[in-house]
Amino acid sequence: MGHKIEKRLEISTWVITSILLLLFLPRKRLREAVPVFLFKQFMTWFFGLLVVESGRIKYPIRLFFKNTTKSSFTFEYFVYPSFCALFNLYYPAKRNKGIKFLYYFAHTSFLTVLEFFIEKYTKLITYKKWGWYWSFSSIWITYYISRVFHNWFFKDPADAKEINEQDVNR
Repeated sequence: MGHKIEKRLEISTWVITSILLLLFLPRKRLREAVPVFLFKQFMTWFFGLLVVESGRIKYPIRLFFKNTTKSSFTFEYFVYPSFCALFNLYYPAKRNKGIKFLYYFAHTSFLTVLEFFIEKYTKLITYKKWGWYWSFSSIWITYYISRVFHNWFFKDPADAKEINEQDVNR
C-alpha cells in the first residue's frame, strides 16, 4: 500500500476537477462542452501515447488502467479535457487580442505549473526527455486546436473571422 500521497493526490484531482465542472459548467451549455471535451480526449490520447511510448514522459504510479496504457488516464483523459472544455466555454471571443493572449497564457501556465510541481514532488509523472516548456507548448497548441474545432463545430462567427484572418496572413 505504498505511494499513499500520490494516490490521495490523484483522487483529490478527480474530486476537485469534478467540483469545478459542477460549479462552472452550466447545464444549458453542456451540449457545447461535451464535443470539445471529447475532441481534447482524442488529441491527448494521440499525443499522450506518442510522448509516453517514445520515452519522453513516464507515469510510474497510476490509479487506472495500469496494464493497458502507460499514459495517465486521470490527467490525459479527465483533467486536461475538463479544463479545455471550461477554457472554451469562457473564452473571451469578443475581447481584443491582448485579452485573448492573456487568457491562453493564464490557462496554459496554470496547468503547466501544476504539472511541474507534480513532477518535482511526486511519482505521478517523471520527465525523461521532456521539460515544462514542452508541456506549456503542447497544452497551448491543443487549446488552440480545440478552439478551432469549437468554432468549426458550432460555427461561431465571433471567432471564425479572426481564425480566417490568421489563415490568410500565413
